Amino acid sequence: MAETLRVLVAEDEPYNRKRLSRLLQEAGCEVVAELRDGPAVLEWLESGGQVDAAFLDIEMPGATGLEVALDLPKTISVVFVTAFAEHAVKAFETAALDYLLKPATADRIAVAIARIRDRRAGQLATNRPPSPLRYPVRAGEGLVFMELARTSHFLVEDEVVWAYVGGERHKTPWKSLTEVEASLPKDVLVKGHRNMLLRPEAVLGIKAGDYGRLTVRLQGGLVVEVSRGAAPGLKARLGLP
Repeated sequence: MAETLRVLVAEDEPYNRKRLSRLLQEAGCEVVAELRDGPAVLEWLESGGQVDAAFLDIEMPGATGLEVALDLPKTISVVFVTAFAEHAVKAFETAALDYLLKPATADRIAVAIARIRDRRAGQLATNRPPSPLRYPVRAGEGLVFMELARTSHFLVEDEVVWAYVGGERHKTPWKSLTEVEASLPKDVLVKGHRNMLLRPEAVLGIKAGDYGRLTVRLQGGLVVEVSRGAAPGLKARLGLP
């Protein structure tokens, strides 16, 4: 049986606060605190309150959810709740685990809870931080190693795979995306189009493009286009309908 997650809800609108708390309880969570603003969250935690996750409204009096998240312990999973999709970019820049658009649905909350459980499972598996996943790129006549966690995407051009890190591209020894997928853990990357693989956690924002395509903003400031065929897979990984 899955452990009961202890969560707090911070929302200045009473109706929205009660509704979110009810949905979380129905999903099997224990809502240990219902708070109306950012300072109340920090005061509650400073007084000894402990939670596994915090569901924070982004626009709150006193301190925004984004500001509060920066002061939370890293052990607390942060899920932002907002009525504005454009806040998603800032949410992921703050290293939030997920974000929910109002009004949040039971199905979407279930996705967020699953992500919280996955993160906790990784935390409980070891008290040591895992070694970063790395891969080689060309450097003169030799190789250096890049961290996958800093990589936004891979692009193949003329049988050369380029890795994009911090907005800059680096030549890898690989010649095809098939080799990339075979060399890295399964399901770490998703297809952007037939010549591109991208890391979902590097996505900062998306918007609909022409003919079912997506325009995607990535870490490092790059903007890429995801094909119509690949768009559903990326949206599913991001928890979007």
